Amino acid sequence: MKINIAVLPGDGIGPEIVEQALNVTKAVCEKFGHELTYKTALVGAAAIDACGDPYPEETHQLCMASDAVLFGAVGSPKYDNDPKAKVRPEQGLLAMRKKLGLYANIRPVSVFPSLISRSPLKNKLVRHADFLCIRELTGGIYFGRPQGRSEDGNSAVDTCTYNREEIERILKLGFEFAAKRRKKLTVVDKANVLETSRLWRQIAQEMAPQYPFIETEYMFVDNAAMRIIQWPTSFDVIVTENMFGDILTDEASVITGSLGMLPSASIGLHTSVFEPIHGSYPQAAGKNIANPFATVLSAAMMFEQAFGLTEEAKLIREAVTVAMDAGYVTEDITTRLFQKARSTAGVGKWLVKYIRK
Repeated sequence: MKINIAVLPGDGIGPEIVEQALNVTKAVCEKFGHELTYKTALVGAAAIDACGDPYPEETHQLCMASDAVLFGAVGSPKYDNDPKAKVRPEQGLLAMRKKLGLYANIRPVSVFPSLISRSPLKNKLVRHADFLCIRELTGGIYFGRPQGRSEDGNSAVDTCTYNREEIERILKLGFEFAAKRRKKLTVVDKANVLETSRLWRQIAQEMAPQYPFIETEYMFVDNAAMRIIQWPTSFDVIVTENMFGDILTDEASVITGSLGMLPSASIGLHTSVFEPIHGSYPQAAGKNIANPFATVLSAAMMFEQAFGLTEEAKLIREAVTVAMDAGYVTEDITTRLFQKARSTAGVGKWLVKYIRK
């Protein structure tokens, strides 16, 4: 198969972790006989510094011409610490989502046995946790208009809007993923307060009879936040709107014991983007200590979701699991006393070696 991808390392630790994920991708393509082509482009703070635009047109055109995008992270203290900055790295991420039509973010939450002790929750609560969060990505309060502050700076407004088409396509995806898993879908909203949530629930109730083999439940977001901590194994597939999904997926990430372990896929109308859920972690940039596993696992999702190559994805996940069981990990997830922490590049080389063998 011909595999053509865009590579957007981004900011902070992005270039380091994407490099390892790309090396793993190359090794898998070599092993299975796929023809890989890729080009690299700027995004985020790196793009602002180079041309003043966090998502340049040439980066967008590269993404549009690619079958998938392997993405690192955006964000820089240079802009985080300047509240008056009119152009920010995160604007590049939002622009990419909008222009590529990235309407759904898919985040698997599962527990690696070697990391159970690192979760802040009791072992018995998280041991068999395995669920999928599907977050609507291009609507809601992050994109609604009007949005802004008053001239005197003393009031502000954000607008949450959704239409039927946006809701139906994300719910359809939720039902389809649930059908491939344990056939349970949890629709999360705030229908007791918000009109947009009432529309979500109405449309979900209209669609549910089309999937009679799937158990569909409805849950307020505050209850869902509590249940994720109290009973994470009760979930199979969660589908929700943009802001609720942003919050719930970060909450769910602590179940695994480390943000550095969670991949994601953003499904788009034109192409799809695969990225770790953590940020740019600028404090670790250039130190060769960042955990590359989430980005490597995002590459596994890329093989599976973008190209339908399940065996290739399975091998990548196997390599990560074996590396963790062998203790070949970066400093953020060392679990044993006096265990040696490995470098970002060292972990990447170990994974490539395992795949080739």
